Amino acid sequence: MRRGHGARLTRDDLARLRHAAGHPVDPACSLFGPRSLSWRVHREAALLLAGGRALLLQVAHPLIAAGVAAHSRFEQAPLQRLWRTLDLSLTLTFGSAAEALAAVRGIERVHATVHGVLPEAVGPFRRGTPYDANDPRLLLWVHATLVDSALLAYERFVAPLSRAERATLYEESMISARLFGIPAASIPATLGDFRAYMRDMLSGPVLAAGPTSRAIAAALLSPPLPIGVRQLAGTTRLFTIGLLPPTVRRRYGFAWSRAHEHALWLLSAAIRGGIPMLPGIAREFPHARRAGA
Repeated sequence: MRRGHGARLTRDDLARLRHAAGHPVDPACSLFGPRSLSWRVHREAALLLAGGRALLLQVAHPLIAAGVAAHSRFEQAPLQRLWRTLDLSLTLTFGSAAEALAAVRGIERVHATVHGVLPEAVGPFRRGTPYDANDPRLLLWVHATLVDSALLAYERFVAPLSRAERATLYEESMISARLFGIPAASIPATLGDFRAYMRDMLSGPVLAAGPTSRAIAAALLSPPLPIGVRQLAGTTRLFTIGLLPPTVRRRYGFAWSRAHEHALWLLSAAIRGGIPMLPGIAREFPHARRAGA
C-alpha cells in the first residue's frame, strides 16, 4: 500500500479524511488500497481515452464553461486542464491520504478565485447568473463526469464489470466526493441513484453547450501540436466525440455518422484485444506503478 508524505496534519485535516473514508485512516496510506476496485480500474491508462469526453461533459454546463473561459488559459494550452484533472484523480486514488488531501486543498485554493457572472444568457441561465467553482452542485457534476467516464472507458476498452463490481466502484468514488466537500446529502446514495442523476442531467436543459462551451471544445479538439503528432489528435477527436452521450453530442453540434461509429467500434475492439498483451509500463498510469498497484 502506498505510504506517502509524513507531513503533520491538523485535527481538522484528520476529521476531514475520516469523514471522507467513513472510518479513521492512516494519513500515510492510500484512502483506497490495493484490494479496492478503484486501484484495479484507475490504474488502466486506457481510461485517458475518455478524458476528453469527461471534460466536454463538464464544460457543457454553462456555469463551468464560464469559469474555465474567464479564469484559465484554455485556448493557449487546452490539454493542461485535462492533465491537471487526470493527475488530481490519480493522486486521490493512488497517493497517500495526506497527499490526496493536499491535492484537494490545492484545487480549493485555485477555486477560491474562480467566481463571476455569466456574460450572456445560455440555456436556462440568465445573463448575470453568478457562478462559483466551489459551488457543491458544480463540484458534483465535475465529479460525476469523471465517475461516469471511467466506468464507460474501463468496460469499453479493458473488461466488463459485474453489477456488484460497478456498485462497489461507485461506493468507493463517494470517498473522493466527500473529500472534495460535496455535502453527503447531495451525493447520489447508490449506483442506481447516480444513474438517475446522470439521466436527468443529460436529458434536461442544464447542459446547454453554448458558445463558450463550443469554443472550449474547439480548442480541446484541435490543440496546438507539433507536426507529426496531429494525426494522433485526429484519433483522439474520434474518441472524444464518439464517447459523448448522443444528446450532448448534438448540443455541441458535432457531426457523427455510421462511418464514424464503425471506426470507433473497430478501434475500441483493437484496443480491448491488445491491452492484455501490453507490459505494465505501457498499460498502467505511473501513479499506479509507483503505488505498486
